[in-house]
Amino acid sequence: MSKGGEVAYIPDDSDFSSFRHQCESQEGWSRQYNKGGVTVWSQVQEENATVQKIKMQITCKDVAPETLYDVLHDTHYRKKWDSNMIETYDIGRLTVNADVGYYSWRCPSPLKNRDFVTLRSWLPLGNDYMIINYSVKHPKHPPRKDFVRAISLQTGYLIKATGNKGCILYYLTQVDPRGSLPKWVVNKVSQYVAPKAMKKIYKAGLKYAEWKQRHEPGFKPWMYPEQNTLPNISLAELSLQHAESLENIDESGVSEDRTRISDEEA
Repeated sequence: MSKGGEVAYIPDDSDFSSFRHQCESQEGWSRQYNKGGVTVWSQVQEENATVQKIKMQITCKDVAPETLYDVLHDTHYRKKWDSNMIETYDIGRLTVNADVGYYSWRCPSPLKNRDFVTLRSWLPLGNDYMIINYSVKHPKHPPRKDFVRAISLQTGYLIKATGNKGCILYYLTQVDPRGSLPKWVVNKVSQYVAPKAMKKIYKAGLKYAEWKQRHEPGFKPWMYPEQNTLPNISLAELSLQHAESLENIDESGVSEDRTRISDEEA
């Protein structure tokens, strides 16, 4: 999502329009998985490229688009359904619809765990919603020794209302994991991990209303900016996170026999 240069920027209407087009378009995408209501596509990148672009879609019956939007924003609820997550927190806000946050997730042993610092922006469009992010550097949140700092080149969600109190969720991601991962890992992501993750979000949406009634039901700072108590940060504090400045570990020799991705991890 870079517009060139080193300076971080807040996505504008053209960025959201481009993201939506990528989610809805079939051109240039190859279907990898289609089962149980979940479809996964990948986009062929340059030969020998380690960065894969993946797109997923799931139809969420009986989950209103605004509910799923709340699920994806609510970091407290995420701890209930995202078993891969190690830690997540908001660092600061840039505008009423843009902030900076931290997220770390558990990779199957013996692969090293990964983390991100991202600039996130969101846009409600009637009954549809979009959330997009990309990686930035923040001086107070440098790479940690216990994680591999990965890079989100472009990641986000498109939630489309279906008109029957349900919605369609798209998830598109282009991430540099900063490691020479074995090919079986990349294949397992598109064939196993990704569909499981989409189904988890769907199930989380079905249970959210009940959970939220017991946990500050009126607190939704992503909808009501006046509730946001995060410290204000300036774009000048941020810069783009480039892959070249990060450690690139070689995990290509890790065999599938040694690494089991369980249902819980997936």
